[in-house]
Amino acid sequence: MKYALLTTLATVAITALLYGQTPMSGKITYEAMRQIDPSQMRMVVNGQEVRPGSPDAPEGMPDVISFTQKLVFSGTMAKEERDRQPNITIRQTRDGAPGGPGAADRRERRMNGPFEQQTYLDLANRKRIDILTIRKDSASQTYRADKEMPTATDWTTTGKTKKIAGYTCQKATALRRKQTYTIWYTTELPFTYSPIADLTPPTGVVLQIESDSESFKATGVSSEAIAGNTVQPPADAKVISDEEMQDMRKKGMADFRQRMMQNGGWPGRERN
Repeated sequence: MKYALLTTLATVAITALLYGQTPMSGKITYEAMRQIDPSQMRMVVNGQEVRPGSPDAPEGMPDVISFTQKLVFSGTMAKEERDRQPNITIRQTRDGAPGGPGAADRRERRMNGPFEQQTYLDLANRKRIDILTIRKDSASQTYRADKEMPTATDWTTTGKTKKIAGYTCQKATALRRKQTYTIWYTTELPFTYSPIADLTPPTGVVLQIESDSESFKATGVSSEAIAGNTVQPPADAKVISDEEMQDMRKKGMADFRQRMMQNGGWPGRERN
């Protein structure tokens, strides 16, 4: 009887692990770097939109941004978190500032964008859940769009392995936007994930990924108690399609830039 009970418990444990249902919670912390694409940048100087590289563009703009990204997971749900949120940098000059005739008062402020974005993951069903909160005056509306977790194309394994954050990782390569990425992923965690969604492996968790323009590397994988409600998307979000959400993002940014130019570059809330 004792032997049969132990065998049954072992079978249940192995089955749960294979199907990704093992109770688990914790965090994966990535240090990330991404080159800034000047063609995608938008700046407003004195209420006018300025292109990078033009004579009116401010000097000293950074070439890369660095940030920390975390995957917080509990059970079969997870949430991505970043240490810095997208914001808008506004520069304004004012003639006649202290210092004599013709002196300029240069000010720079970082402002919240027209919306907030969050990404949740349904690990059991391999789905990404994007949450978009659009602010308008004192009111806000939250939307939700679900989509399948994409799988990388041109995925090629190499047979090489190395340890990252205590886990044995396999090396692979894949193409994204005409760039070759080097990917290190582990199958020792019971779910599938990549910090770059388009480069999700067939199975496993990416702990390091890099190309000529961006990189993510896991600096730690911790096992800790995570409250289940912190990785659940808001229940009151209005469900829309992914295409509708993309259109909302584009329209929101276009309206925001228009208001900046009309109001001299200082709309909405400010953050110094």
